[in-house]
Amino acid sequence: MKRRVRAFSVAAAVAAVALGACAAPAPQGDEAPEKVFFLLPNTTTTRFVERDEPLFTDFLELFAPEAAVTVRNAEGDPARQQSQVESAIAEGASVLVLISTDARFSGGALTAAGEANVPVVLYDHDAVGGPADVQVIFDPLEVGRRQGSRAADLIAAMPGDGVKIARVEGNFGEYGTRQFRLGQDEYLQPLADSGKIRVVCETAIDDWDPAGGQAFAEECLARENNDIALFVTMNDDLAGGIVAALAGRGLAGRIPVTGGQDANLAALQLIAQGTLDNTIFKNLSDQAKVAAQLTTSILHGDGISEEMVNGTIDNQYMAVPTVFLPVQNITKDNLDVVVNSGFYTWQQICAPDPASAVCGDHS
Repeated sequence: MKRRVRAFSVAAAVAAVALGACAAPAPQGDEAPEKVFFLLPNTTTTRFVERDEPLFTDFLELFAPEAAVTVRNAEGDPARQQSQVESAIAEGASVLVLISTDARFSGGALTAAGEANVPVVLYDHDAVGGPADVQVIFDPLEVGRRQGSRAADLIAAMPGDGVKIARVEGNFGEYGTRQFRLGQDEYLQPLADSGKIRVVCETAIDDWDPAGGQAFAEECLARENNDIALFVTMNDDLAGGIVAALAGRGLAGRIPVTGGQDANLAALQLIAQGTLDNTIFKNLSDQAKVAAQLTTSILHGDGISEEMVNGTIDNQYMAVPTVFLPVQNITKDNLDVVVNSGFYTWQQICAPDPASAVCGDHS
């Protein structure tokens, strides 16, 4: 019976499953299994461990059951991730599926893989300064636009000018962070130029660390004597840290927090409770499936399907062929979208507060 590996062990099987309807079958027999390494960036962005890892390994088992998957986590340390890449290469990696810990320090890992002729599939995060075969990412500019549009709607309902807002970004310099900012600014910059809003607190948080987001929000609230009308951030974990800071001052639900992203269970629960305004739903099953399909195509010698690629990302070394995936904004008014997708149930979302206004209709 085949075993599927989540960390530091080997999975093996015999028959290959076709990619889509037309991929060539993988070789059968007593040959050693192909080795795929799924390299995670950290544990602070909870989706990668809780959702992406099992989804990707399940899909790869479906499409390429002859492959062995090893999962390793850099725990937020770019040097550790490069060491893991070099170790994977030494262990005979067939494909690296890489979620970079910090795009700014990923060039060495990409170069090592390129020199060893090991294909690299970039998953979600960008990685700069070296070769990569393909990237799979939810369109970050569109994510930023959805976040900015929602923030602008909330601001429009606030009276007067000079509305004081705080902005909390993720890793400085990442492609995603830059694109989220550009998308948000399409809506927020005109409000700043007109004097409708005034950004009084602003920072970028290394490694998207929610504890860093919480500490910054606490500092901002203290400096402004709690006089903040809105927090705008970029993902669920940072949003959760900001909500925790507000809760510590009895302000959760009174000062809105917007700009969530990933539709983590904790974020959906906060939305149901009324302490987080929104999240961006990215169907992680779609991302994991596409990444597994591309990995399988590489393993089977078919390369990257041009039909799947719908853009490129300049990673300062090359134009990386990219699969951009769609996103959707989620508020308390359409939480059913996530439930209907099969990711979470109303029971899970409503567990912390079944009597909330949102959950009352679904208890």
